[in-house]
Amino acid sequence: MYAKTIASLALLVAVGAAQPVLAATDWKAVAQALGKSGSEAAGGVYRVGLPRSDLKVTLDGVELKPALALGSWVAFKPMGDHDAMVMGDLVLTVPEIDPVMMKLIESGIEVTALHNHLQRAQPETMYMHVLGHGDPEKLAAALHSALQQSGTPLSDAPASASASKIDLDTSIIDQALGRKGKVNGGVYQVSIPRAETIKDDGMDVPDAMGSAIAINFQPTGSGKAAITGDFVLVASEVNPVLRALRENGIEVTALHNHMLDDQPRLFFMHFWANDDVGKLTKGLKLALDQIHLRTGS
Repeated sequence: MYAKTIASLALLVAVGAAQPVLAATDWKAVAQALGKSGSEAAGGVYRVGLPRSDLKVTLDGVELKPALALGSWVAFKPMGDHDAMVMGDLVLTVPEIDPVMMKLIESGIEVTALHNHLQRAQPETMYMHVLGHGDPEKLAAALHSALQQSGTPLSDAPASASASKIDLDTSIIDQALGRKGKVNGGVYQVSIPRAETIKDDGMDVPDAMGSAIAINFQPTGSGKAAITGDFVLVASEVNPVLRALRENGIEVTALHNHMLDDQPRLFFMHFWANDDVGKLTKGLKLALDQIHLRTGS
């Protein structure tokens, strides 16, 4: 009888251990506090896109679609005890930087980087990376207050039918890069994860929170496209990737951190070109060959 009782207790402990330890987060309440809804992504992440559709930015004669290079975003990941980690990338004009930063400081949300991603864009845009921990609704409300200091649209506008179409032979891109992308806002976006598990401040940073390589294509006519995005690199990969891009006519426009306590230590390399899609994908593939990528994704 004693042995049977012990076995029953062990079974109860095992069953209890198998139960989820994270309470379900009310993402609807988070969306309401932020002023914009998002969608759930892999890794338990709730990601909200905040495209700067209010801006008209041109670079080398190309008017940039928000999904190409003007896509602010924030992403929440539950941490247990009803808390969450939030990370994001806020696209700001120069006059917006200080008021947004002050609101973030007041709320306890950290700024982890501030820099350019592009060069020669008019008007100039800067990119502010943020990190916060705590109650997800309070974090969302704080971000809402900060974003109100900018022109960032904070409403759920209906999607445009034309935004799901694209004048580009995407099969060329898929075949060359070995990944299938998706059309978003008239831009073809390809996400390529690194092989390692990325952590920041000891917490896993899934692909949807900015740890994956992003390559975006915007058609510019006659089989050409403007490309930009960021390569996510460890130190030993930086110069091999830089050489591969430059030797294939792709401009490197920035190299910097996005996080402060990331493991492994990561560097983000941004790029720009407007050329024949076949030529561009050749150069991008040679750059990707220098990187430790996750296989089978």
